[in-house]
Amino acid sequence: MKIGIVTSEIMGETDRLISETATRLQADGVALAGIAKVLGHEVPRDHHCDMDVRVMPNGPEIRITQSLGEGSTGCRLNPAGIAEAVAAVESSGIVGAGLFVLNKFGPQEAEGHGFCEAIGTALEHDIPVLVGVGKGSRIALESFVDGLGEVLPPEPEAIYAWCNAAMAPEHS
Repeated sequence: MKIGIVTSEIMGETDRLISETATRLQADGVALAGIAKVLGHEVPRDHHCDMDVRVMPNGPEIRITQSLGEGSTGCRLNPAGIAEAVAAVESSGIVGAGLFVLNKFGPQEAEGHGFCEAIGTALEHDIPVLVGVGKGSRIALESFVDGLGEVLPPEPEAIYAWCNAAMAPEHS
């Protein structure tokens, strides 16, 4: 099992690194499954919390956050949006992909929901997984991967190199 973990202390950097790596790999012709954040949809003064994700390989884009109103401090993730994204990924097909990408292992996954089953499907079929994670879900991800994940430097070339090495056929 190959699991590459991307995390950065800089707000929004993990999403950018995952999304740009996915775009680069798709340009190389790699068949991807999973989701990546759609970059550039942030609205000024909206705390950069709105999130649209792109289901790979060919869409759709799905909003996975909800507006809770000005001054709200609750979680903005929309469980219905996440469920829609999970269903879209599963119906797009995971088996046969060269790499499974998840922009963020978040609160839903930390509770054993969200994309956990999709990650499991990828790993069962020897498809490497590239996953982003923030501080709030890092311990849950470490428990989920049970020591099998490799934390990657938050550098585009290092992540891209890991993906290519993880997808390379094993040499006997």
